[in-house]
Amino acid sequence: MMIEKLIEILKASAADDWQITDTETEGWEFYFIAHKLDQNRVKNTDHVSLTVYKRSEDGQFIGSASAEVKQGSSEEEMKKLVDSLCERAQLVRNRNYELHAFREAEPFGNRPASVAETAADYISMMEEIRETPTEDINSHEIFVSKKDERLITSTGIDIHQAFMTSMMEAVINARDEDHEIELYRMYRSGTCDKEQITKDIYETMRCGHDRLNAKKTPNLVKCPAVFRGESALTLASYFLEKIDAALVFRGMSDWKKGEPYARDIKGDRVTLKALRYLENSPSNRVYDAEGAPVRDLTLIEDGVVREYTGNRMFSSYIGNEDSFIVTNWEVSGGTMSEEEIRCGSYLEAAEFSDFQADALTGDFFGEIRLAWYHDGNKVTPVSGGSVSGNLNELVKEMRMSREMNTQGSARVPVLIRLEGVTVTGSED
Repeated sequence: MMIEKLIEILKASAADDWQITDTETEGWEFYFIAHKLDQNRVKNTDHVSLTVYKRSEDGQFIGSASAEVKQGSSEEEMKKLVDSLCERAQLVRNRNYELHAFREAEPFGNRPASVAETAADYISMMEEIRETPTEDINSHEIFVSKKDERLITSTGIDIHQAFMTSMMEAVINARDEDHEIELYRMYRSGTCDKEQITKDIYETMRCGHDRLNAKKTPNLVKCPAVFRGESALTLASYFLEKIDAALVFRGMSDWKKGEPYARDIKGDRVTLKALRYLENSPSNRVYDAEGAPVRDLTLIEDGVVREYTGNRMFSSYIGNEDSFIVTNWEVSGGTMSEEEIRCGSYLEAAEFSDFQADALTGDFFGEIRLAWYHDGNKVTPVSGGSVSGNLNELVKEMRMSREMNTQGSARVPVLIRLEGVTVTGSED
């Protein structure tokens, strides 16, 4: 009843356009110390977010303002909120554009998993983890939710969609006779990606063992570097960010449709795709957050930019009327196997205190917590120092593994290798 009354108020208000998102969430949460359940709880919530739009009298500009509508709000309270948002929206002056109109999208054919099924999969997965005398699970927390979302707009959109989201946080301990360390991991998924999460937990145990025995990172100056896990995902995300309509419109990206993203590419050429559905993703949507149908679409093909993507406002500004916000995406695998990527002398980065890549400048940087230095003969775990470089140049000789894995809403190569990375060591 509250939504229907809110719509009546909006239609009678000064708002030129509006969007309501009503999200009902059924959530189960579990908190474990080691493998013993410490506490659990169930939550059921309903959040209503509202955005109103106001255009200037001459129709050249549009502004918006957003707020959450509190559950149980009276009619008078909702009227005051709408009036306040209209006043705030008038202060914003963006170039005018039109909201999405309704377009039919084909629903997913599969039945959404239940909260109980997904939670049970996580719990049984963690029970099967084989620990060692020196590496074990300190604690883990599991959060599983099923969301039912209704999106309503003044332009005729009124759609429902349901989807699963889940997250697990795990703390893994590693120890020797003198020291003990903790490694933190966060896994975001739709349903439980048992194979990928289990594999990563075992790799994290290995990282903990090697971290305790790490030497200082040598001053390598320039050398090949291999990236994996979150750092490989960050590098792959660079390509998606560079074709975002907001960066293109603002002149922050010079990537143009029909042109390669770099000249004289000697390494693997990226193919980037938007995916409507990705197994175990928390972002499987029929429609995006603004009501545009999500579809499979090739964005970069064999190194050549084909499409831009992004929200309605900036997509409209660059004439990309059929755009949508990417939910799932994939950077296709390269031409080498993992074994071929790991050849010669190189540094393989496993743990960073932080790793970032700037889509505007192409610069990337990370402080090394753990890496493996391969000198061609032996492998030495190292810690300290940093890696840095610029993707605008280094993508020309980038190599990617054929093997792929899924991380949240993305499917990317397991390994990405860059030549000529700057490695600043921690040796005295």
